[in-house]
Amino acid sequence: MTHPQIVLNWKLIFLAMVAAFIFGFLWYGPLFGKIWGKAMGYNMNRKPKQSEMMKGLSLQVVILFLTTFVLAHLTQVWRPSVWGVGKDFPDFTYGFSAGFFTWLGFYVPHQLSKIAWEMRSWKVFLINTAHDFIVLQILAQILSCTR
Repeated sequence: MTHPQIVLNWKLIFLAMVAAFIFGFLWYGPLFGKIWGKAMGYNMNRKPKQSEMMKGLSLQVVILFLTTFVLAHLTQVWRPSVWGVGKDFPDFTYGFSAGFFTWLGFYVPHQLSKIAWEMRSWKVFLINTAHDFIVLQILAQILSCTR
């Protein structure tokens, strides 16, 4: 049985995490922050405590690392060359596939369950799932350039 020959590029993993972090700041900040916060029922006049912000930012770094680490593997396992069975297509095709199928199979169902059980609005669903799709594409496209 052939096993994949996966090589992790830690510089690209770090770069992808930084890019996703910046994108998330823009998405939930100036682009959709007020709309999202209002749809979530947050008091938009309340400024979070520094300890709350540090906790959130720290958790976000952990989340991004886990997601990026797994996507670094997923972007490679799509490649025939990793399995030693053929030539590869252009890099972006593997990034798109890994990001899209991860989003479709894991993120969309998770967000749909929040509509069903947490009574979240469709507006929140659209903002969150669009963010998830774009951030997964950013991560996967950067990571697909590892070979």
